[in-house]
Amino acid sequence: MSASLALGDIFRAAGPAWRAAHIGRLPLQQLKVMAAIEHCRTAALGGHVAACGDCGHWRIAYNSCRNRHCPRCQGNAARTWLADREADLLPVGYFHVVFTLPARIADIALQNKAVLYALLFQAASETMMTIAADPRHLGARIGITAVLHSWGSALTHHPHVHMIVPGGGLSPDGRRWISSRPAFLLPVRVLGKLFRRLFLTRLLALFDADRLVFRGQLAPLADRRTFLRYLAPVRGRRWVVYAKPPFAGPKAVLAYLSRYTHRVAISNRRLLAFNENGVTFRYKDYRRDTAHQQQVMTLATDEFIRRFMLHVLPRGFHRIRHYGLLASSSRKASLARVRELLNVISTPAPEVPEAEPVTPPPCPCCGGPMVVIQILPRWCQPRGPPQASDPTKGSP
Repeated sequence: MSASLALGDIFRAAGPAWRAAHIGRLPLQQLKVMAAIEHCRTAALGGHVAACGDCGHWRIAYNSCRNRHCPRCQGNAARTWLADREADLLPVGYFHVVFTLPARIADIALQNKAVLYALLFQAASETMMTIAADPRHLGARIGITAVLHSWGSALTHHPHVHMIVPGGGLSPDGRRWISSRPAFLLPVRVLGKLFRRLFLTRLLALFDADRLVFRGQLAPLADRRTFLRYLAPVRGRRWVVYAKPPFAGPKAVLAYLSRYTHRVAISNRRLLAFNENGVTFRYKDYRRDTAHQQQVMTLATDEFIRRFMLHVLPRGFHRIRHYGLLASSSRKASLARVRELLNVISTPAPEVPEAEPVTPPPCPCCGGPMVVIQILPRWCQPRGPPQASDPTKGSP
C-alpha cells in the first residue's frame, strides 16, 4: 500500500499491455488521455531543475499534462475557475439539484456520449427553467450552474447532472426578485415528470433523425419497434430528481463547487494499492447507512482501466454549463439587476496584475531560495546527477 500511488503509476505499468490487448478498438480520444496521464510530471513533458542558493540542493520539477481527465492536474484549474465564479455569488440560499438518467438510457448514452450528454443538459436545464417560470411554483427566471458527472463511486457508468441554483429569480418583467421558500425550491416529482417527457421525446427524435448508433448487445435497437419496446419500461417509471437543502451561505457554495466542478472519475487519494491482484481503492456504497458507506474494492487491473476509460469525454465537450440568469450572454446584466433589487453593493472587480515569473518553492532542506538553473526539453534528463529529485512531485 502506498500513500503516493497515482493513476499515472498504474497507466505507466499496465497501459501498454492494455492497449495492445485492445488494439484497433480504442477511440483516439481515449489513447490521448492515457498518454497524457502516463506522461504527466515525467521527463516526457519536459520541466526544469532548481537549485538552492544556500545549501546547493537540487530539485527536478517535471511539467503537468493539464489534461482535464488527469487527477493531478485539476487543482489549479479549479482554483482559477472558482476565482472567476466568486464574483457571481448572490446573498441568497443556494440549492443542489441532481438529474440522473435511468440505467437503460445510460447504456445508450455510453455509445452516444456527445449527443445524449448534451440532451441530458438540455432536458434538465429546460425542466428547471420551465417549472421555475410557472406561476403555480416560483414564477421567476432562475440561474443555473450545471456540471456533468458520468460515474458512480465504483467507476461504473452513471451519467447525471449536478445543478447549483440560487434560491429565487427575477420576475417576468424584471422588476422584482422572487425568493423561494427557505428550504424548498421546486417540487421534485413535477421536475421528474417533465424531465422524463422532454428527454424521451427528444431521444426518439434523435433516433428518427438517424443520429444514434447501436453496437454490440444494443445493435437490435436500430429497429424502431425494438427501440420503442426497449424504452417502454422507463416511460412508466418515475425518474428521480434529487434536491438537497440549501447551502449554509456563499462560502459553502464555493466549497461544494471546488469539489465537484473539476472532479474526475477517481482521485489519487482514493487509490490504496496496485499489485498482482489488481487495483484497490475506496468507494462509497450508497445502499448502506451513512456510517458504513465507505468501502474498499479491488478490481483486476484491466477492468479498472476499462472502467476509468468509460468516462473520457468527447473532444471539445463542455461539462460545465450555465443557464438563465447565469448564461454567459446575459450574466453580467442579469446579476447587476439582481444585486440592484437586493440592495447589494457591487464592488468593482480588482485589476488583474501582470503575471509574474513563477518562482520555485523554498528549499526543502534549509528553506533557502531555489533558482531555476536548467530548462529541460521534452524527454530530456538534467545534466549531472542532482542530490535529490522526485519526478512525481513536479510543479502543476
